[in-house]
This record gives sequence, C-alpha cells and structure tokens, in this order.
Amino acid sequence: MAEILRMPLLSDTMTEGTLITWFKKVGDAVEVGDPLFEVETDKAVMEQTSYFDGFLLHIEVQENSVVPVQGIIAVIGEEGEDYKAELEAEKARSNGSVAGAPKDAVPEEALVETTSTPSLESPSTTDTRVKASPLAKKMAEDQGIDLQSLKGSGTQGRIIKRDIEAYLQEKATSTAPAVVAQPVAAASPADIDIPLSQMRKTIARRLAESKYSAPHFYLTVQINMDKAIDARKRINEISPTRVSFNDLVIKAAAASLRMHPTINSSWLGDKIRQNAAVNIGVAVAVDEGLLVPVVRNADMKTLSQINGEVREYAGKAKDRRLTVDDMSGNTFTISNLGMFGIEEFTAIINPPDACILAVGGIVESAIVKDGQLAIGNMMKVTMSCDHRVVDGATGAKFLQTLKGILEDPIRLLV
Repeated sequence: MAEILRMPLLSDTMTEGTLITWFKKVGDAVEVGDPLFEVETDKAVMEQTSYFDGFLLHIEVQENSVVPVQGIIAVIGEEGEDYKAELEAEKARSNGSVAGAPKDAVPEEALVETTSTPSLESPSTTDTRVKASPLAKKMAEDQGIDLQSLKGSGTQGRIIKRDIEAYLQEKATSTAPAVVAQPVAAASPADIDIPLSQMRKTIARRLAESKYSAPHFYLTVQINMDKAIDARKRINEISPTRVSFNDLVIKAAAASLRMHPTINSSWLGDKIRQNAAVNIGVAVAVDEGLLVPVVRNADMKTLSQINGEVREYAGKAKDRRLTVDDMSGNTFTISNLGMFGIEEFTAIINPPDACILAVGGIVESAIVKDGQLAIGNMMKVTMSCDHRVVDGATGAKFLQTLKGILEDPIRLLV
C-alpha cells in the first residue's frame, strides 16, 4: 500500500514550511532513515528522513515550495504500484473532509482545516461548553484570553492553536498606530524582489506583536570597562577557551538577574511569572535575520562554559543547524552589536521575556577620575523593558547591579 508523505509539524509555532531541497528523485529506492528532503521552518532548516521502505513514486511539491503543515508532499510505495486513486482520495480528504479522517491519523493541532478564520463573535447560545484543544486552552490561559470570546476554525467549531495565534495577531494589529499608506515607487529593471523566508516571516510577525502589544520603555547606562579589560586579559591567561567581553556581559547579567528576579520574568496575560531558572537568549546574526539560542542556567556556569556554548551555537546558527530546543526557554535576552562598531542602540523585546539588553561597543572616552581628566574605556548598554512587568526604578536597580559587577568583575566570585 502506498504511503502518503505530509509536511510534518516541526515546532509549536509552525503553520507551514518551505521544502528547500529534494535528496531523492522519482523512481529512486528509499529505505527507512534515508534523507528525503530539507525543510525550512519558522526557526531552522531541518533534514527529514524516511519512515518507510520502497520507491519514491511521486513528488507533489517541487523545491522552494511553501507547504502547510500536513500538506501532501510525496508518495512512497512498491515499484510500479498504482497510487493515483489513493492520492486523489487523500487530496479530497485534505480539501474539506478532515472530519472524516481517523482521529489518530495526525496530531489534532496539525490538521489542515479550510473552515472560517477566527473572530470575536459570541459563542452559540445553544451550547455554552467551549470546545477547545488542550494546547489552545493552555495558550489561552497563559495569555489571559477568554475562550468564550472566540469562534474556532477547527472541526465542529473547535478552538485550536491557530485561532489563539490569530486572535493575538488581531489584537496586536488593532493596537498598532495608524499608518498612512504611501504609494510604492514603480519597479525598475534593476530592482530585486526577495521572497520572504519562513524565518523572516516569523521574525516580522513576532517583533510586530512584541512592539505593539508590550509597552516598551528604555533605560541606558554607561559602564567603565577598564577593570573588565584587565580581568579578561588575566582570565584568558589561564582559561581553556578565549573568553570574550560578551561572555562577561552574559555572566554579569545572569548574576544580576539572580539578585533582581522581577527582571527575569514573563508576562502571561492574567499573571506574571518570575522564572526560577536564569536562561539567557543570545542574539546571533545570520543572513536572513536573528536567531536566539539559549544559554540555560547561565548564572551557574563558568565563563569558559558560557564561551563554549555561545561558540557552538554560533556555528550551528551559521549552518542552520539550531534545533527548536536550542532556541526555547529564554527568560532574558542580550543583543550585542558592539563588534560592528555600534556604540548605542535599542532592541525590541524577545517574547516571552520582560526585558532585552542592547550592548554597544567599548569606546575610549574622556572621563573624570579622582577629580582629574582621564581616558576611560566606556560601554553603553540600553535595556528595553515591558512596562506591564517592570517599573522604571526596578529596571534602574538591575542596571546599577550590572554596572557594579562589570566595573569590578571580582564581584562575580562572591
């Protein structure tokens, strides 16, 4: 019997994927574990292997095609097998007869449904019980959403994850300031239109949601890095790896977060969660945007351990090998553009964090030291804060602690 291959659900935020590369062609023999194709999701590029033995009988989608989760990709079966009737039946089922499919055929949240989009309509008066999947219920609870206010797009009006995401997107859009549309200049032959990758789409959506749903405010402090420069030099004389200034910032921020748990918090709609673990997301630049791998329990790790993890993540990010787990669980984020000559900037909060720290470069500046004019190695950091979670004084106290540690790194030993 022929096996229908579908687009897998590879992350909790994935709704579609781009099939980048086929490793097999029609007619090729396939064994369990053979690489079949490569998929770009909203977070990474992942290689997919076969779960079946047989021959690749049919390819439904070509390279660089966008496919919804559970969309049909290909057919594997016995050589010469007639698969067309089964394939057409599966297409018909996907196009409107999902309710008739076996319940255990695919994960409920991964069903490709073609019913109406969610709206803020009142629920039916004939049935007051809200029908929602467990994941949708959990997301609604975390975001403080009343499920009675939603109309589901799932089977028989069931509220699913997609409905919660659409509601949050609608809410973010409705609170965004009105922008007067400007006419787009006519395209010239020299212009280049670049298709949006799944990663770029997700970056745009998440940052827009963050900017317009979380009320940002910004705090900047200038830090004298003279002692940090000396400390780093001495550390690198004995360290098994070459520690960077960014590693020092990560470690100092982790220690400061332990002393200021309000900063290490998340907004969950109807509650604020103070996270027990200090997991620091480190923004890493790639060609298509930023990836944010997470250094877990950073407050408990040495500078050498932090350096090793960040280096490994940077290499994986460059090769698009970061996993969903590598980029999950952050409680605070650091974005450092100092190595690019940027002295000061602001960053958009990386949900679900309450704050993000933007780190500029170290610059020689004139300072007053012991009543005398001197040269100091100064670094500016700006923290973007979600005002729903963090007040100005709370953020200022955190930055005072961070400044104190970086200006006297021996405090990391206490």
